[in-house]
Amino acid sequence: MTSNDPHLNRRTVVIAGASAAAAAAALTACTTYGKANTPQAPAPAAGPPGQKAPAGQNAIAATSEVPVGGGVIKGDVVVTQPTAGSFVGLDSTCTHAGCKVANVSGGTINCACHGSKFGLDGSVVNGPATRPLAPKSVHVEGDSIALG
Repeated sequence: MTSNDPHLNRRTVVIAGASAAAAAAALTACTTYGKANTPQAPAPAAGPPGQKAPAGQNAIAATSEVPVGGGVIKGDVVVTQPTAGSFVGLDSTCTHAGCKVANVSGGTINCACHGSKFGLDGSVVNGPATRPLAPKSVHVEGDSIALG
């Protein structure tokens, strides 16, 4: 067969087209395009086994889950209770490098990425972060803490 043979050229085109389609399908399967823009229902607030879920549409935690002088991380919100009955909502994203804070212990909100520590009001206690955690509006509804 010569390079001018129409069967060879047609076969080459068909094989090349099939290969391109397979590559495009594989690339599409590996991408997250469209997933980031798909609205998803918020995850239910997690609690210890057997604990009743918080009441209210915007509830993120039960008041009993948040210790006085401490706090809990619920998704993208940190809820603290600096003094009895006073609840504070904060964004869980560290202002230094955008990591999610890891835990609330020893009276501070702690980021494991670079060691930043924040007070229970969101203020910077220890850098490298220089800006406080962003506030999130929370309020008490019965025995639940709700967003808004």
